[in-house]
Amino acid sequence: MNRRTTATVLLTAATLALTACSAGNDEADSKPKIKPSTTASEPTQKQKDEAAQSAGLPSEPAAAERAKLLRALAAAAPDVVRHEDKAVDAARNQCMAINGKAQRLDWSASQRFTYKDVTTTEAQGAKINDALKSSGFCNV
Repeated sequence: MNRRTTATVLLTAATLALTACSAGNDEADSKPKIKPSTTASEPTQKQKDEAAQSAGLPSEPAAAERAKLLRALAAAAPDVVRHEDKAVDAARNQCMAINGKAQRLDWSASQRFTYKDVTTTEAQGAKINDALKSSGFCNV
C-alpha cells in the first residue's frame, strides 16, 4: 500500500469513528470533521527501490545475471522458462518469500511459476527454491 492509500484509509477510518461517536449531533452527521489530504507526496523511485530491497525483493537482473537465472530455473523445471519475463518476475517474487522466511515455500513456488500453458508441481517448486538459493539470486 502506498502512502497516499494508507493516509486515505486512516483518515476515512478516523472520519467514521468521529461520526459514530457524535451520532446524536445533526451537524456532525452532515459534515465530516476530517477531510482526506490530497497533498501527500508520491515516493521517489529511490525510496521505492530501497523499500523493495528491504522487503527482500532482488532488483531486475542485468543481461548476464538474467541468463544465469534462466539457466538455473531451466535446470530445476524446464517449462518455467518458456515465458522468460514471467519466470524472472516469479523468481524475484519468490525471493521475497524466501528472504522473508515465508511458510510453504515449495507450494508458493509452484503457484508463482504456474502461468499460461506452464504447470509447476510442488516438487518442482522445491527444486526452483534450491536453484534460487544456490545461484545466489535471492541474496539481497
